[in-house]
Amino acid sequence: MTIDQFNFAGKKAFVRVDFNVPLDENFNITDDTRMRAALPTLKKILADGGSIIIGSHLGRPKGVAEKFSLKHIKKHLEELLGVEVQFANDCMGEEAAVKAAALQPGEVLLLENLRFYAEEEGKPRGLAEDATDEEKKAAKAAVKESQKEFTKKLASYADCYVNDAFGTAHRAHASTALIAKYFDKDNKMFGYLMEKEVKAVDKVLNDIQRPFTAIMGGSKVSSKIEIIENLLNKVDNLIIAGGMTYTFMKAQGGKVGLSICEEDKLDLALDLLKKAEEKGVKLVLAVDSKVADSFSNDANTQFVPSNDIPDGWEGLDIGPKTMEMFAEVIKGSKTILWNGPTGVFEFDNFTQGSRAVGEAIVEATKNGAFSLVGGGDSVACVNKFGLASGVSYVSTGGGALLEAIEGKVLPGIAAINE
Repeated sequence: MTIDQFNFAGKKAFVRVDFNVPLDENFNITDDTRMRAALPTLKKILADGGSIIIGSHLGRPKGVAEKFSLKHIKKHLEELLGVEVQFANDCMGEEAAVKAAALQPGEVLLLENLRFYAEEEGKPRGLAEDATDEEKKAAKAAVKESQKEFTKKLASYADCYVNDAFGTAHRAHASTALIAKYFDKDNKMFGYLMEKEVKAVDKVLNDIQRPFTAIMGGSKVSSKIEIIENLLNKVDNLIIAGGMTYTFMKAQGGKVGLSICEEDKLDLALDLLKKAEEKGVKLVLAVDSKVADSFSNDANTQFVPSNDIPDGWEGLDIGPKTMEMFAEVIKGSKTILWNGPTGVFEFDNFTQGSRAVGEAIVEATKNGAFSLVGGGDSVACVNKFGLASGVSYVSTGGGALLEAIEGKVLPGIAAINE
C-alpha cells in the first residue's frame, strides 16, 4: 500500500517520524530540516480527514531526561502544521491511551520521547559495569520480553501505521520495525519522505547510468570498509577524501606528518587498492593537501604533496591540483554518490575542497547526472554552501543510507514490505 493510495478519512494513523533535531541550551531548534521533511506526509493525513499520533525519539537518553523531552518541539510543530498539537507526557501512560482514543479527525497528538523507555531500542540499561555475562543475558531477555508489550501498546493507539523516519530505518526498534507486524499489508506504508529515500537509494545502487562515481570522505578507513568494498563492485570511479587519505598515503610509503592515520589499517588500505585494480575501478586519491601547523582555523597553512607532509604539519583539506582532478572525474559522471567532506569544512579556511566537490556535482547534475548526497557532514556541506537545490537528492538518513549502500537490508523498510 502506498500513502497516495490510502484514504485516511476517519482513521487514526501512528506516524513514526525522525524529529531528532538539534536544540540549543535554551531548547530552541537550530535546524528544523527533519521536521519540515515530514510535513507532506502529516498534511496528507490531515487533508484526508484522518488524525495523527506522532512518535519520535530525540537524542540518546538513558531514561527520562528534561533536555530530551519532545515538548520542546511542540510549539514549532504547531507553527509548521498550522494546527494545535496535543502532547502526552508519557508515550506509554494512561494519558497517552486516553488522548489517542479521544482524537478526532484533523487532530494531532505528539507522544513523549519513545527512547525514554529501554524497550524502544530493546537494550537493557543500568547494568553494573562488573555485571556477569549471565546477568547481561538475563537483562537483555527481560527487555526483549517487555518490548513486546511496549510495541503492542503503541500499535493499539492507531488504525494504521506510517513510517516516515528513514534516519532510523536501519534500527530494528519497536516503533520503526516491530510495530509494523501489528498492521496488515493494507494498513502500513511508507510516508512520502521514506518513499523518496528508498527510491533514491535504489536508483543510485540498482539503476546505474555510467560512469558511476562515489566520493567517500571521513576520517577513518575502518568505519567505511564495508561501504568501500561494496562500492568497488558497483562504481567506475571511487574518490577517497578526508582523513582516510593519509592512511592510504602512509601505506604506500608516504610521509604524513601529524595527519590523521590509522597505523593498524595500512595493510587494509593496500588491499583495497589492489581490489580496485583487479575490478577495474579507478581509485582516486589526493595528490596535494592543504596542511596546517595546528588543528585550528587560524593555523599557518601551505600546500604540499599529500605523500610528503612535513613533520609537525597535518592535512586538513585537499589542495588545488586535487580539486581540479576530483572535479574532472565528477563532471564526467552520470551517477554520483557523495558521502563525507574532503576536509575539516567546519573551519572556514578548510572549506575550499568540499565546496569544489559540491560545485562539480551541481554542474554534473545540470548536465543530466543523478546525484545523491547523504551522511550528516555532506548534507551540512551542501547546506552551508547553498548547493542543496542543485543536486538530485539530499538524504536525511546518515547511518541508514550508509547501511543501504553497504548492501544491508534495513529493518524499517523490510517491515513495511513484508
